[in-house]
Amino acid sequence: MTENIYPIKDIMESRSDKEHLLGQRGITIWFTGLSGSGKSTVAIALESLLSSRGFLCRILDGDNIRAGLNSNLGFSEADRNENIRRIAEVCKLFTETGIITIAAFVSPTNDLRRMARDIVGEDDFVEVYMSTPLEECERRDVKGLYARARRGEVKNFTGISAPFDIPEHPTLSIDTTDSRPEECAQLIFNHIAERISLPSKESGYEENYI
Repeated sequence: MTENIYPIKDIMESRSDKEHLLGQRGITIWFTGLSGSGKSTVAIALESLLSSRGFLCRILDGDNIRAGLNSNLGFSEADRNENIRRIAEVCKLFTETGIITIAAFVSPTNDLRRMARDIVGEDDFVEVYMSTPLEECERRDVKGLYARARRGEVKNFTGISAPFDIPEHPTLSIDTTDSRPEECAQLIFNHIAERISLPSKESGYEENYI
């Protein structure tokens, strides 16, 4: 007989308990795309929209992850893989607690995104590809990273000196060139509204998206 080395998992409150407490279903919304494609900007707009509808959500992006949880990681291939693995594990924990988790990371390869999807779980993973063209991303260049990459000062920069795999089967594909962040956020919300809302008869809560 195999010993259960994680006995607390069997007596903790269940995911269903947490979701009924919050009156919502957990999900991970995974933004992928080039630097400057609008990932963080649309993530913030989506957070604001969700909050205005009474949903609890959390944004994870390079700023809050690299400054803490993954502060010991660099930008080698191995470290980038570990960066995404850890992020996906955090997404899974939040999602199973009923929190709508918004992850905004370049995650440039199909393998990385597949790993994240496998960790979080197919049913809980919404992949949003920010398909804004390289030319527009480079035009924005708010951090000056593209210019530095063009000069060879930033190595392995996605889109310039490192490849970006076009997602194979994204849930949504959004080009922010001519769209406001609020419009993009509304598009995403319309797609996930039914997935994150508990039926009022089942949960005792009003349907949050109404």
